[in-house]
Amino acid sequence: MNSSIKINNAFVRFKIFENKNLSLKDFFSQKFLKRSMQHDRYFNALNNISLEINPGERVGIIGRNGVGKSTLLKLVCGIYPPSTGKVSVEGRIASLLELGAGFHPEFTGRENLYLNGAIIGFTEQQIKQIEDEVIQFSELESFIDTPVKYYSSGMYMRLAFSLATAIHPDILVLDEVFAAGDISFIEKARARMYKMVDDANILLMVSHDMSLMRELSNRVIWIDDSKVMEDGDPARVIDCFKSFIKSN
Repeated sequence: MNSSIKINNAFVRFKIFENKNLSLKDFFSQKFLKRSMQHDRYFNALNNISLEINPGERVGIIGRNGVGKSTLLKLVCGIYPPSTGKVSVEGRIASLLELGAGFHPEFTGRENLYLNGAIIGFTEQQIKQIEDEVIQFSELESFIDTPVKYYSSGMYMRLAFSLATAIHPDILVLDEVFAAGDISFIEKARARMYKMVDDANILLMVSHDMSLMRELSNRVIWIDDSKVMEDGDPARVIDCFKSFIKSN
């Protein structure tokens, strides 16, 4: 299957909620008696984004905190629909947006493997087929039947990454997933991602680690103020971003 991501003039707009400390009485006064003359206020988390990402591309997203990087990933994954514009994604997506998101702390690693596999859309039989591979790749054989509330952040990452990549997705979406984990596993995980992309799949990742971006990406997109500032060669875009940071 030819994977692709196409975003055309997309905005993601969120409502700004104010007067959070209203009493229940004041809330109903404003809600039903219309005593408040305030209009709803919104902000654009993404502002007129247009991108096209094709098979074989390893795309890094860089930028300051709060400028829309993670929102862009969630837009691609379908977590946030565009307020306006169009998003078209072809291919199976596996996403690691938050380490351990969807893990039940009281469940063991093995039980969470089945739980998250079901959330992704796999049958019990399909999960059984990849169970041994996931456990071996994660290097958690001694802890797989331990409740994940006792896992370190690195162990969370290893289990979540191993599951997401064992299903052989067309598109792998990562958000700072390499912020945790030991060096040996990170090297193994990078090798697996290279192989995935070599098989004509797409990698889309957010990281503040510029050396990691230079190593893994063949294209980098810099986002600031909720819009694309630069898009292209990793070295050039990263240099532009660093110059911008120094001047501000």
